[in-house]
Amino acid sequence: MKQNLRKTILTGFAVTFAAFLMAINKKTFVDTGELYPGGVAGLTILIQRLFSSALHINLPFTPINLLLNAVPVYIGFRFIGRNFTLFSCLMIVLNSIFTDLIPQRIITQDILLISVFGGIIQGFAIAVCLNTGATSGGTDFISIFLSEKRGMDSFGIILGFNVLILCAAGFLFGWDKALYSIIFQYASTAVQRLLYKKYQQSTLFIVTTKPVAVCNAIYNLCNHSATVFKGEGSYEHGEQSIVYSVVSAAESGRVIQIIRETDPAAFINEVKTQKLSGRFYQPKEQ
Repeated sequence: MKQNLRKTILTGFAVTFAAFLMAINKKTFVDTGELYPGGVAGLTILIQRLFSSALHINLPFTPINLLLNAVPVYIGFRFIGRNFTLFSCLMIVLNSIFTDLIPQRIITQDILLISVFGGIIQGFAIAVCLNTGATSGGTDFISIFLSEKRGMDSFGIILGFNVLILCAAGFLFGWDKALYSIIFQYASTAVQRLLYKKYQQSTLFIVTTKPVAVCNAIYNLCNHSATVFKGEGSYEHGEQSIVYSVVSAAESGRVIQIIRETDPAAFINEVKTQKLSGRFYQPKEQ
């Protein structure tokens, strides 16, 4: 009970921080560079600028962003997880309110610096949400849903949707801002992939004399099984076992640590898994 309360409070603080950071990023880097961050937030900005340039109407960020997130939020409640979606809703609401309340501030007008550092901050804010059990909303719901159903890397899906937004922005408002937005989104995606590894996998090859204990340790920690090969050491010609297992990249550090505790003499080779086919246990969002 105390552990759940502690996790809830931690997630609440993390979501609030990420929402504030993302709003600050929009009111400084994104608005100054007239960029499009992608996802539902990018679509919201596109609609705002379209109304402003065509009809001279300045629409607030909050109602548009909340309306566009309605369907993704439904997908979250229906297919992903209740708590995950509730915290994501908190993120969406807080980010929208902060964005409308925080005044615009110019830090730099160098469009390249804006694109790179704005993208880094955006990716960091999104990764904070994802690692604490929430999301920034919009396409993240859809990509996570497809990732859990098909075991796909979610960031490629996000990037594909963003291309459509950038094409529309380039056609309506000029291709220079749209092209700089690609740099912004690339930096954001790179940071997310670096900091959030749930849907990435690592392959472990463990040379050990305690294969049963190592396999049990892997299974007890992350609910993944392993395959054992028999081998022979080329130097001492002693019998060795090779334990082969694929685990989540986010869990690989803890897995290696517990393997070291089980067999301090184990030789471990971790390889990044490019593509995985077949059954692979993936914990669901709550």
